Amino acid sequence: MKERSYISSRRRLQVKKSILAWPCTAESLAMPRTEATTQECLRADERLTDYSQLQKLPVTVVIPTLNEASQIYEAVDAARWASEVVVVDGGSTDGTQVLARSAGARVLEVPRRTIAAQRNAGIVAARNDWILALDADERMTDDLRDELGEVLAAPQHAAYRIHFRNFYLGRQLRHGSWGRDWHVRLFSHERRFLERRVHESLEPIDDVGSLSMQLEHRPYRDLTHHFEKMIRYARWGAEDLYARGRRPSAWDVTGVPAWRFFREYVIFSGWRDGRPGLVVAALSACSALLKYAYLFALEWQTAGRQPTFAAASSNVRKSGT
Repeated sequence: MKERSYISSRRRLQVKKSILAWPCTAESLAMPRTEATTQECLRADERLTDYSQLQKLPVTVVIPTLNEASQIYEAVDAARWASEVVVVDGGSTDGTQVLARSAGARVLEVPRRTIAAQRNAGIVAARNDWILALDADERMTDDLRDELGEVLAAPQHAAYRIHFRNFYLGRQLRHGSWGRDWHVRLFSHERRFLERRVHESLEPIDDVGSLSMQLEHRPYRDLTHHFEKMIRYARWGAEDLYARGRRPSAWDVTGVPAWRFFREYVIFSGWRDGRPGLVVAALSACSALLKYAYLFALEWQTAGRQPTFAAASSNVRKSGT
């Protein structure tokens, strides 16, 4: 079996405890390695080098950003276990790029591009053979990191899907679609994401394995942030549908939202998450309604009856609201 190239979190804790408990003298630090004990060598190494360098995994973490100053430093700092972190910024105006660099990430700037395009730019620039695609609001647990190290030591598949542990306003959602949330995020560097404005996904891969540990995901800071993202994603989703030739119907703004709520709350057992499950199911229905309402608006714009989204957005920015 191939030797593991990193120190697991549990073993690292044990080693640290032994280091702190072991007496270290000037004489022991000067001893030849052939004479010094293992504990003394580790103690000397800790004084001379950054201990975190002993646990770097051969993977590039790619994080797309746009105005993520509130959390990008923490996101990069939490990924220090990776040998490379690449932040691909889409044109932030809040200092995200500076914060990412100060945290130790390599920053690429590709303004006005889709999230898929940002991810692909980071993959192309990566120095490692394996890629871990993360967002600024996602965090690896120690158990998942340890499992990742074992997988990278002897990969059995071309890519791996990861189960998300989703939190909504401080509460973990164990049911509904959020409780069965899987995404392919670990893959070899020749893979690319499909170009979409929203809900980007990796190109089809036949040989996909699954990791058993979960990735923590906190997508919304508060309810206002949820509304803002819901509106933005609904507009992008409508633009994707329109570009593919999809046109709206009355069913889209009536039956689809109702079905979405029923599926989330009843079929996927969202009711088991209590009131948060009810709120999430209701907002999921609202998201579907908004997407098809925007699709209707796009159709009207084509006929010259309404201003474009871009013009409307410009007017909003000028008014300061």
